[in-house]
Amino acid sequence: MARYKSLTAAFVMLSCMLVSGGVVTAQEPANEVPLLADDASILLTVFLKHDQSMNNAQRRELLDRSGFDDMFPPDGVEIVDHYIMMGIGQVIVLRLPPSHVRRLNLAIEYGAWGAYQTEFYVTYDLLAARAAEAAAEP
Repeated sequence: MARYKSLTAAFVMLSCMLVSGGVVTAQEPANEVPLLADDASILLTVFLKHDQSMNNAQRRELLDRSGFDDMFPPDGVEIVDHYIMMGIGQVIVLRLPPSHVRRLNLAIEYGAWGAYQTEFYVTYDLLAARAAEAAAEP
């Protein structure tokens, strides 16, 4: 149930961004530094949390049966970072156009469910933003 709620919350947030054309804020400072290279893509962090009722061989068998490696990442979705977080599972940062959210969701849903519990988080690169701010300062 928690997986469904976090997934639903992420998609509601992304839907609002698509409808409004971006994130709505009260007022943006004049010297706002873009957090992404372009406005045509978003960053999304996906947690593939290990189902600890099975071992890696059992998990791999499920992923192989579902064809997960063939469908993930879907076309048009770039893997920016991919880590193993010990005790949690995989943490994958993806760059994608908002129009590819459904394609990504289906790849995760059809390929990873059963082997992993999933969580999605809209993400931005704070390190790049800080570097751009520092370079812009007089």
